[in-house]
Amino acid sequence: MALRVSFSFTSHSPCQQNHTPKPFSPRTFSSTSLPKASFSNQKQNPESIDDSRKETLTLSHGSSKRRKLSLSVLALLINGSLPNLSNNSILAQELELARYTDSKEGFTLLTPSSYVKVDKAGATVLFEEVNKGSNNIGVVVTPVRLASLGEFGSPQFVADKLIQAEKKKESTKDAEVISVAERSGHGGLQVYEFEYKVDSTRGGMKRIFSAVFVSSKKLYLLNIAHSDKPESPLDTDTRTILEEVIHSFDAATMT
Repeated sequence: MALRVSFSFTSHSPCQQNHTPKPFSPRTFSSTSLPKASFSNQKQNPESIDDSRKETLTLSHGSSKRRKLSLSVLALLINGSLPNLSNNSILAQELELARYTDSKEGFTLLTPSSYVKVDKAGATVLFEEVNKGSNNIGVVVTPVRLASLGEFGSPQFVADKLIQAEKKKESTKDAEVISVAERSGHGGLQVYEFEYKVDSTRGGMKRIFSAVFVSSKKLYLLNIAHSDKPESPLDTDTRTILEEVIHSFDAATMT
């Protein structure tokens, strides 16, 4: 399972490996393009809506579902001409996303309304798609000695660690990074984002979206796993939803 991905954040010195991240402007993505296509559209995090455990956003009226997104919204997504998408409540309504905030652990993210929260050992929180548990969204929070993600290494260095961890699993047949990106979170927080694909004996081909940041001496790792088999590849609408989820992952006020 994607949530089992783990690696040490204490064994590397950025100075020794020369993997210091390049500075970036707040609200702007600094991405590394690989041979495969990168994220279709890098977007800014949504503003915190509430510190409540889970706040469901108002959904679109009628029977509109995520696979019936407005053509105009999709056109804007493709053309990249819709500013601050993650802050746009209309988009959240169209995508049927809900806000989940864990004030105790200190993180927040959006989740699809078609996913339900389940208990899973090793996960701080896990959401699974109804009747499709292999499609899931999970967060793991662990203590670290680092004050910031940049102390560990560059986005590419962390991506390499993720892939190495995936390839060490007995069930993994192949793993390949598709894109690497860096964005600014709440208060200028460094957030790294990754997209990669894994071919596994457990569930076949999967698309993985991951985001990671360090805050208050804690490592926050978000993993989104979704089936991406040749006979039923990840469709555009679902991809849009999952990208909104990964871009929404951020630090929240702790209580």
